[in-house]
Amino acid sequence: MVKVAIIDDHKIVADGLERLINESGAVSVTGKAYSVDECRKLLKTTPPDVLLLDISLPDGSGIELCPEIKRKYPQVKILMLTSYSELATITHALDAGADGYMLKNSMPEEVLEGIRVTASGGRFLCDHVSNLLQNHEKYSPEFTRRELEVLRYIKEGLTSAEIADKLCLGFETVRGYRKDLYVKLNAHSTRELISKAVEMGLI
Repeated sequence: MVKVAIIDDHKIVADGLERLINESGAVSVTGKAYSVDECRKLLKTTPPDVLLLDISLPDGSGIELCPEIKRKYPQVKILMLTSYSELATITHALDAGADGYMLKNSMPEEVLEGIRVTASGGRFLCDHVSNLLQNHEKYSPEFTRRELEVLRYIKEGLTSAEIADKLCLGFETVRGYRKDLYVKLNAHSTRELISKAVEMGLI
């Protein structure tokens, strides 16, 4: 029986995955966590065979967590399960140590196959990601109007609280936009974020 842990900040997603996995008969969920910090605690107590890991978490990035997990728990296989389909994000995750990458709109059978393949030591990519990498397509990340507005205010040096006030949005909503911008532009600092945005002509 393959043991799986689910790390996703959306409880409804985590619960749905848990039901799917447990009903398969060959795989079981041994733990769930909803943040980077909770993931660390879970790994200390019950490290799984396969970790289903989202990228965007409330207190950090799943991609940034990969090297730490591989260093401390080399036996744990990491299967990224996310909605981010940009080529730069995919390659960044695989370079960080992920053993597989699949999108949240994958079919249930594909999710279970991904778990089985990574658990046995293979690398698994869902069909869309596999085609993207094989064809070397250069997808430019798409940005919403709100994300571009937030990006412009970041360039002006405004804090998340100040941006929220300017746009009449909640603080957590703006934090979410900032997180998405960092992932889409594969940036690790505000300076890098602005630099890449300028290079792409976004601001």
